[in-house]
Amino acid sequence: MPNHGRRRVWNHGAMAGYQPEDRELFEREATGLYEQVLAEAGLSADDPRIAENSPTRRAFDLLVELGLLQLDGGRTTWRPLEPSHAQSRVVTPLGTEGARLIEESARWASAFAGLNQSWRRSPAATDSGPFLYLHGEAINPYLTTLVAEAQEELLTAQPQTRRNAKAVTEAAERDVAALKRGLAMRTLYQHSARRHPATHTYVAEVTRHGAEVRTLDEFFNRMILVDRRVALIPAADNQATAVVVREPAIVAYLVDVFERAFARGRPFASGEQRVMKEIASEQRAMTIRMLIEGHADAVSAKRLGVSPRTYAGYVAELKDEYDAETRFQLGYTMGQLGIAGQDTDQS
Repeated sequence: MPNHGRRRVWNHGAMAGYQPEDRELFEREATGLYEQVLAEAGLSADDPRIAENSPTRRAFDLLVELGLLQLDGGRTTWRPLEPSHAQSRVVTPLGTEGARLIEESARWASAFAGLNQSWRRSPAATDSGPFLYLHGEAINPYLTTLVAEAQEELLTAQPQTRRNAKAVTEAAERDVAALKRGLAMRTLYQHSARRHPATHTYVAEVTRHGAEVRTLDEFFNRMILVDRRVALIPAADNQATAVVVREPAIVAYLVDVFERAFARGRPFASGEQRVMKEIASEQRAMTIRMLIEGHADAVSAKRLGVSPRTYAGYVAELKDEYDAETRFQLGYTMGQLGIAGQDTDQS
């Protein structure tokens, strides 16, 4: 007779250790097999459905382990047992463990509260003042905690949006959780973000839960503002270092910068075809300004939020439009025509 039991963690005499994959197997396969046994008033011990290599063998083993099937006295037939007994053996330990975890969580919170009080009284807190520098891998965990503690509002500016799928998924999970708690959220991207599938995925998810997302033509630095009391910004010339700002006057200034930029932004998915035409016009005008001001391609591409190759394509289109062979000729022609890149409706 095969051994139907699987190793479990036992705690104070109660069966524990059932994992989400066990519950998924129970829902997906085991309940159906149990209902078949009920309908047939039993399951023969040599039934092919419970053979060693049968696709339903794992579901059968789980039913036996849970006490939903039992061999009769003649050891020829598996008989179904009442589910309520098995339910109490599974659910009660889980409820007990849940209560224990809640209590443990409260004790951890109390312990950290004591440390926070000690920190505020220490010279270290006085020395760090209203600014905290975070380096490398310390940034994301701090940001996750900061967002989790937010109570009212998140304002985010996110240039250069080429994030990988993993980063997008993590950001979506974090921000959706905040939105579900009732936080207001507004996010600002550059226009170029509209061409990135990963960003579209993120925007679709957060807007479905109430976030507002807009795009803007101009370059801006990354910025996250939490409850208008804390700002997270990049350190000067170092994207691997972030600065946490808690100085009220500076945070208020950054909020004002964000509000002005957001007011000029265009909704991410509102009237998309019309908006894309207007955005193309704005990017064209900004390309002209970059050329007239004499910026290098790398700088201009960054300001537009596009790759140097894409920016070179914009310049090539302008050369064709004004029948210029060189950038000098292009600049001269636009100067003669009085084109300065300020009117986005120019043709």
